[in-house]
This record gives sequence, C-alpha cells and structure tokens, in this order.
Amino acid sequence: MIAYIVRRVLLSTFTILVISFLSYLIVQLPEGDMVDAYLNLMHERGMGEAPGRSIEQVDVLREAWGLNRPLLVQWGDWFSKIIFKGDFGYAFSVAGHRAGGGPVKDLIVERVPFTIYLSIFTILITWIFAIPVGIYSAIRQNSIGDYVFTFLGFTGLAVPDFLLGLVMMYVLYAYFDHSVGGLFSGEYANAPWSFGKFIDLLEHLIVPGVVIGTAGTAGLIRIMRNNLLDELSKPYVLTARAKGLTSWRVIVKYPVRIALNPFISGIGGLLPALLSADAIVSVVLSLPTLGPIMLDGLMRQDMNLTAALILMYSSLAVVGVLISDLLLVVVDPRIKLTGSARGGGGGV
Repeated sequence: MIAYIVRRVLLSTFTILVISFLSYLIVQLPEGDMVDAYLNLMHERGMGEAPGRSIEQVDVLREAWGLNRPLLVQWGDWFSKIIFKGDFGYAFSVAGHRAGGGPVKDLIVERVPFTIYLSIFTILITWIFAIPVGIYSAIRQNSIGDYVFTFLGFTGLAVPDFLLGLVMMYVLYAYFDHSVGGLFSGEYANAPWSFGKFIDLLEHLIVPGVVIGTAGTAGLIRIMRNNLLDELSKPYVLTARAKGLTSWRVIVKYPVRIALNPFISGIGGLLPALLSADAIVSVVLSLPTLGPIMLDGLMRQDMNLTAALILMYSSLAVVGVLISDLLLVVVDPRIKLTGSARGGGGGV
C-alpha cells in the first residue's frame, strides 16, 4: 500500500510539472503577447497611447516582464516563483475589479471563498437528490416514477445551464418579486458576517446551485440507476435474498456500495469544480466567482492570471484522481493494487 501511494504521488508530481508547462504554453498561442493586450486595454481605458505605440515602449515592457527571453526560461521563472514564493504574477485585466488589476494571488484569494460556497452547495444538492432517486428508479424499474425521473433527467441534460438561469431569473423576478443576481442582497454585500448575512447567502445560493447542479444531477441519476440495475441481477444478490435478508438490507449493504463507485471516481472532477463553478452561469447571474475572471483573462490574453487558474484547476484534478483511486480501494475490495486501481477511478 505504501509503495503504491508513493508511486502515485511521484507520478502526480510529474504530471503537475508537465501541466504547468502546457498551461504556460497554451496562453501564449494566440497572436500577440501580454504586452500588446495590456497596451490595448490601457488605450481602451484612456490611460495610454493608441495601438500604434512606439517600438521603444513595447520593448521596455517586454524586457521588464521578461517576455524577450526564451519560452523555457520564462516558464521556469514563472513556475519557480509559484513554488518557492507563492507569487503568481500580476493581472492587468479583471472585469469588475479595480482598473489596474492586481496581484493574481490576491484576486484568487478574494474570490475563492464565494466559489467554494457555491460549489459545495451545488455538490450537496446533486448528491442528495441523485443517490436516492437513482436507487428508487432502479428498484422501481419501468414504473411511473421511473419514467418521470427519466424524463426530468433527460430534460436537465438537454437544457443549457445559462438558459435555465435566465428563465429562473425572469420567473422569480416577474412572479415572486425576488431579485436574483450576486450572492448577497444590497444591505449585506459589504456588511460583516452575521446570522442574517448567512441566511441571505443561502437564499442566493439556491438559484445558481439548482442551475449548475441540474445537468450533473441528471447524469448521476442515470449512472446510479444503471449501475444498480447491473448489480441487482448478479448471483450474490439472489443468494443474500435466499438466506432471508430483508430486501432493503440486501440493496443498501451490497449493490448500492458497488454502484457508488462512479461517485467516488468522480472526485477527480469535484476538486477543480470547487474552484471553477460554471463560468457562463456566473456571468449571467453576476456571481463573484473565479469563472468570470478566468473568462475575462482568456479574452484579454492576461497570461499570468489565465495560466495560474489553468494550473490550479489541473493540479486539483490530478490530486482528485489520486484521492479517488485510493478511496475506491477502500470501498470496493475487488480493486487490487497492481500498478493501477482497476475497476474505476482512472489513472493519473
């Protein structure tokens, strides 16, 4: 077990190292570089010259930011600062933020708590509904309830999240006089934390939580249903029932435990989801999460901000897959530690 963990940790570390280089490379693929994007943005804000700025001005900025060095040297300097100093660089384009941007670390820290609140709330809604509904649909296969949940599930998968968000915003405002947008009401936006502010946060989390979690809930319901149906038809279930065990105990103790494997293997995607949420939905609902600033950074070629967020999401995915592989061994004893965690969870 220890050798397996060490091997997976070393492989995960190497994967993150490769991801860091690819993250830095991807944001430099579009035409131009960060200097061009920065000067264009300053011109739009009336703080700089027209796009036909002098060559000397461009060269000075490229030298100051180290963009005139080889790509591998730039990446090594950027990644070493992150590892040893926690310095992610400076972001110059942040929608809705101070005009001059700010340190990437400060921008991330500022929005991480709200992103985590929304993501945890969404995950709880997804799992609380998906697991029992999936069990019910499998046990009551081809019943009216199964057909109803199947229809709702396919509808949830088909409707785009941002469209559902717009519809819910209109319905709540037009028929219930409830203003939707942001995570706090006006009187609580800048107020210190209190019980009233906590309740206000929960009220504002309902709409984005339902909107973002709809597709995930529908998908997990289908996965839970299909996996449980496969397990219910296996001989060990028939044997347990023949020994006189109650139907509910047989289902919960054995088939459900095995059918939960996809939920555990999905942890690899849960960790980055805790910090990403849904960028488009966050823009539509005016949510102060990391998604909108990453989208803005991509559009404006803000290299430091975009590369840092891509690296962070990718690293969390790698760590999540590692955790899910280890948990699968605990949940499903059939999975053997022989080079890779077979039976689910994928690899790093």
